[in-house]
Amino acid sequence: MKELEAIIRESIHVSSEDFLQIIDKADRIVSDELKGLGRLNVTGRLVHLPPKGEAIVIGDIHGDLTSLEYILKDSEFMRKALSKRDVYLIFLGDYGDRGIRSPEVYYVVLNLKILFPERVLLLQGNHEGPSDLLAYPHDLPHHLRIRFGDDWRRIYDKLSSLFRKFHTATIVNGSCLMLHGGVPSEAKGVDDLAYAYQKHPYESHLEEILWSDPEEGIKGTFPSPRGAGKIFGEDVTLKFLNMLGVKLLIRGHEPANDGYKINHKGRILTLFSRKGSPYYNLHGSYLMFDLNRKIDSAWDLEEFVRRF
Repeated sequence: MKELEAIIRESIHVSSEDFLQIIDKADRIVSDELKGLGRLNVTGRLVHLPPKGEAIVIGDIHGDLTSLEYILKDSEFMRKALSKRDVYLIFLGDYGDRGIRSPEVYYVVLNLKILFPERVLLLQGNHEGPSDLLAYPHDLPHHLRIRFGDDWRRIYDKLSSLFRKFHTATIVNGSCLMLHGGVPSEAKGVDDLAYAYQKHPYESHLEEILWSDPEEGIKGTFPSPRGAGKIFGEDVTLKFLNMLGVKLLIRGHEPANDGYKINHKGRILTLFSRKGSPYYNLHGSYLMFDLNRKIDSAWDLEEFVRRF
């Protein structure tokens, strides 16, 4: 079994062909999950986790290999996974773009998925979304070209195909929901979450899941200044969480100077797991907590947010 340090070193020196092989291996695993062939309990693109074991939740990385390495070492994920402990490593999306080490980050993340397929959950962010919802500027092609030269297009095409297969959300029944951006404000039931990808672009669920942001002091939704998704008020959050029977939304998508922030009277916890340029936040953070813990709000998890 590879050690983390070895995977990090490989990510910096890996050849185009070896990288393509890693993408293919990860693609087969994720494709099997979508077909119900893996060990994860998946409906559509919604992963159901049992309320037991430990969760390590990572927000936006955006090509920051240093922060990713720190989190993996500090959380001791690989040691825990190798010792057969009930532990899940949950990425909330936005692995690349905005950072020069985006190819290396993807290499590390996909290796973890291959090594621990039922322990690593890859959620889709707006930087991994479908082509009509993709963030702009999208600079992953630039970083791949610098790293792999003329082979960049083959790698980019395979990565893009894999991104479109990432899961949309993860739910722990009675406890919390995890996704990248925001609440699908027009959702009528759990199927609108699980099958949001199939309903796109005719219904707005996926766009809001990948792009929306919470706002204080408003009711309902308003157009987002991002140009996609919406900003949504506490009433929208409460309606959605109550419909799913959970207490809390854990999401990424928004930079936070302290690495995390809490909205809507504790019903939303935002994690941002990289720091520095181009966001200039003072801290990154990740979350590590027991899934069987009774949760009523984000305040119950604040002590388990690890800033760095």
